[in-house]
Formats: sequence, C-alpha cells, structure tokens
Amino acid sequence: MPKEDYYSILNVNKNANEVEIKKSYRRLAMKYHPDRNKGDILAEEKFKKVSEAYDVLSNPEKKKLYDTYGHSGIDPNTYSSNVNMNFSDIFGDIFGDVFGSSKKEKNNNNNGNDIYYKLDLTLEEAINGTNVKIGVKTLVCCKICNGLGTKGDVQICKTCKGLGNVRIQQGFFTIQQSCPKCNGEGNIVKDYCKNCMGDGRIEENVVLSVKIPLGVDTGDKIRLNGKGEAGKKNSPSGDLYIEINIKKHDIYFRKNIDLYCEIPINFIVAILGGIIEIPLWNEKIKIKVPPETQTGKIFRLKGSGIKSFKGDGPGDLYCTVIVEIPINLNEEQKKLLIDFDKSTNIVKCYPKISLWAETVKKFFK
Repeated sequence: MPKEDYYSILNVNKNANEVEIKKSYRRLAMKYHPDRNKGDILAEEKFKKVSEAYDVLSNPEKKKLYDTYGHSGIDPNTYSSNVNMNFSDIFGDIFGDVFGSSKKEKNNNNNGNDIYYKLDLTLEEAINGTNVKIGVKTLVCCKICNGLGTKGDVQICKTCKGLGNVRIQQGFFTIQQSCPKCNGEGNIVKDYCKNCMGDGRIEENVVLSVKIPLGVDTGDKIRLNGKGEAGKKNSPSGDLYIEINIKKHDIYFRKNIDLYCEIPINFIVAILGGIIEIPLWNEKIKIKVPPETQTGKIFRLKGSGIKSFKGDGPGDLYCTVIVEIPINLNEEQKKLLIDFDKSTNIVKCYPKISLWAETVKKFFK
C-alpha cells in the first residue's frame, strides 16, 4: 500500500514555506497528541504520521530528496548510488549506534535558521559607505513564555528519558528514531503557551540598523551574528547575511575599484581642444581635451576611483570621449561644412582616411 503524501498529512500545499509547515504541524500535533487523546489508537497513529511528515519537510535536505524522488528518496531501503544523498542525513536517526548519538544533532536542529537579505544600494552609497535600516520578517523569542513554549513546568519524557530518541532492536541492528511520545523534544509540555503555540518563538517584522562599509561591491555579503531566526527553546540564533547589489548609475560603471564613463564632446572641441567638466560625487573634475582629439581617446585620472574596505585602492577613473557628429543641420550650415571640406587637404587633415584609401587601391590591383 503506497504511503500517504507528507504534504497531505500536514494539510499544506507543495509550495508551502517553512513557517506555514511549522504552523500546520504545531496545530495538528497538539490536536492528536497522545496526552490529549489517551487510549485513542487512531489519534496516536495520526500523531505518528504528522511527526514523520514534519521530520522530513522541516529538514531542507530531506525535503529536497522527497520532492525529487518521493518516499523512495528518504527510505534507506531504496538507496541507490545515482541519488546524491548525505549518508549521515539519511541514516543518522536510524543507526544511531553506528554513527553516534543524535542528541547533539537534535540540539543543532534547535538552532535558529540563517536569514538572507538582498540590499540595493546606489553607487554613491557603495563607494562612500552608509547607514541603512532594513525590515526583516523573522522568528523572535516569545516574550510571554521567554522562549520555553510553555507557561507551566516541563516534564522529562519517561519514554526516552529526555534524550529525544528511542532505540529498537531489529535483528543485528539497533534502530534509533525520534521518540513518538515527545516528538524528539525530550520533554513533555502540558500547558502550551498560546501566544507561540508551544514553539517558543513568534514571527515579527524586525527593523535593524546596518552600517555599510565604504567600497562594497555587488555580491559582497555582510554577516550579522545572531540576527537570524531565534533558536528553539532558547538555543542559539541564526545569522543574518546581507547581500549587496549596486544599482545602475546614470554616468559611471564600475570594475572592481576602478570607475569608467563615456563623455560626449562636439566636433569643435575635438578639433580645437577645450575644457570639459564632469561631476564626481560632491565635486567637479575638469579634463583638458587637447586639439585634434579622436573619438575613443581615454583619459585616466589616477586616484579618482574607489577605495575598498578590503584595503585596496583608491582605484582610477577612466573617461572615454565620444565625438558627436551634429544632426538636424540647416542648408546654410551644410553649405559651410561643404566649403570647409573643400578647403582641407585629405592627406594632411585626414591621415587615416588617406591611408585607408591607399590600402583599398592596393587591394583591388
């Protein structure tokens, strides 16, 4: 007989997130808990199914295997070499005598999850550093029960004696699995905190102030220790990882610690030379364009780039001039240009055009 789908057991859809899965599990676990249904075999069986389903769907790696391969992906009896499994993840709870007690693993599972946050910054903010405030939806310690999940005393589970696991002898193997009485918690809670439904944590929107160091770049990560989800039963909290993303700038683009830009100039400045100004944050930088400057010429301004928090820099600023040809000319202007062109010597005034023309002639000979 095929096993029942874990998502159906927990009454959630396959796109349910971690919070939704936990919420449904807590509700069903309290409903079918043996302490609330003494002597009810059907409720006890339902509680075991709910616990088994949550054990898989609350574990990211087991959940991934289950979503990909179904029950066979998490069943050690159907393990095959073409499935990429972590041996300790699949067999750790079952063959505890071989791979060591899972008491330590249980405590680690109570630790809070890490949170990942993507932060968009302007190029100016990234270069100069800034202080920002971010809003994060996370799990925090319940203030009503101080993270214990109960308002009353907690009793040590007599079935597993507080270990959270029970051992069953089957043939040559000692099988170790989560205690069905306490659902692997190691204790029995009779008076659950109604505010957190016994989890010891509640979901809140938390506002955090974050100092962004100067010179950060897209892909850089800032780690805030202990600012992730609160751990269960006052276990250590996870961390918050902030990934930086730099918005596109209207003038500059960045490569490591160097800045680049393109500056359009008219053909008069390109021919006769002149001074152009570009804005660089809180100052204006003047660039002297020499006479007869061709399009594509690059001006390098040393030390006008980025100074990184990693100790590099400052980098340089590279400005490429683009000679813009005038458009929408009137007839008089066109005539002036034609007269100007007639007055020039192609060899003297246009050496590249002259060289190109000579090369083309040789090509067709």
